[in-house]
Amino acid sequence: MRPWVLLLVGCSGDSDKGTRLTAAERLDPASCASCHPDHHASWSLSMHAHAGEDPVFRAMNAYGQRQTNGELGDFCVSCHAPLALALGATTDGTNLDVVDPVLQGITCAVCHQIDAVTGDHNNATSWSPGPTFLGGLDRPLATPAHDSQYSLLHDRERAQSAELCGACHDVVTPAGVHLERTFLEWQDSVYSVEEAGVQQTCGSCHMRGSDGQAADVVGAPGRRVHDHAMPGLDIDLTGDPVADRQAELVQDALDSTVLLTLEVYDYGAGTGVNVALDNIAAGHSFPSGAAHDRRAWVEVVARDDAGVVLWSTGRVGAQQSLRDAMAADSTLWWLGDRAWASDGADAHMFWEVADVESQLLAPPSRLSSDDPAYEEPHQVRTFDMGVVFPATVEAAIHIRPIGLDVLDILVDSGDLDSAVRDRLPTFTLAGSVATWSAADEADESER
Repeated sequence: MRPWVLLLVGCSGDSDKGTRLTAAERLDPASCASCHPDHHASWSLSMHAHAGEDPVFRAMNAYGQRQTNGELGDFCVSCHAPLALALGATTDGTNLDVVDPVLQGITCAVCHQIDAVTGDHNNATSWSPGPTFLGGLDRPLATPAHDSQYSLLHDRERAQSAELCGACHDVVTPAGVHLERTFLEWQDSVYSVEEAGVQQTCGSCHMRGSDGQAADVVGAPGRRVHDHAMPGLDIDLTGDPVADRQAELVQDALDSTVLLTLEVYDYGAGTGVNVALDNIAAGHSFPSGAAHDRRAWVEVVARDDAGVVLWSTGRVGAQQSLRDAMAADSTLWWLGDRAWASDGADAHMFWEVADVESQLLAPPSRLSSDDPAYEEPHQVRTFDMGVVFPATVEAAIHIRPIGLDVLDILVDSGDLDSAVRDRLPTFTLAGSVATWSAADEADESER
């Protein structure tokens, strides 16, 4: 039984903390800020807050509506601006420039007024606007602002909370392709096992807990509160300085996700290197989500004593697309999904996808390690450098939230400002950075 705690949510202003929120105020995240400044501030850093204004979403939706003669319909906007869709402010997202920003993105009202999950993909949820807000606290005390109710779906300690996240974060395309599979990946992982010390829900990782107060009101007790920045991989590309802080949070989350180890060996006629990758911290595959759009790869560089590059793979220029680099480097080790159209060509847009080739780092399986079917999610790739005897070998994993080749299509179509492409970051995972040194190995062998 959780302790009796006070839940005060959604106040319209410091002077009105004892007043009832109107229907319009309940939809506005600013109404929640005066009582919940920390929650609102961290949510403002999230991609949930920026989902409706994301320029890549806007551009891809506009391009897709034209390419499909409008058949795309509400497919994109149902996740990126569900309030606008539910309240009739838009039907397909093409008019979001003139829709009230309060109705865009994934707001407090969107999540905290979902009362049921009806499926496992494409925002299969039931939204009930009204005076009641749902949360993860049982027996909440009354607040004048609105009614409060405990919900399993909003309690990050319960497996049902993953169902709430999964209902949006798995996507099946209009053509029936299960393109985004984060929830399914979690379900197949050890983290979904309902056992103390084992189960990790989406909120366990993406909504870190800390001791504090849920509400900035007199008498609010201390309790465990949860960060609402929810870093993943995407960041705001509108040019807002919020992206700098988002990038820091994303970097911090990525740094401990994958472990890379190096084994360099001399086979007499040349040098080989084994690169091993382990997904040690993601509760799903790496990369995940829109893995067909993600661009992740392994870079390996061998140098002589003077730092001159003797051999390399995975060296991708800052303005070079990974697809172009792959065409020029047959040994390049990429991670993610590669999508194909029905004619066998590369599919850059989700509505074109007929098939998917996956090269993902899976999380530990929910099967016991004693089960004969269990396979350790460990991948190794061997590279033959040829007649090269390096002084150092360095390796790392890099990832971009979306491919430059995808953005180039949207820029060329006139739907995306080229400045957005220039803002796209490339992250390097700190846990994947490894260096081998011939000198260190010689010292080790002499001991």
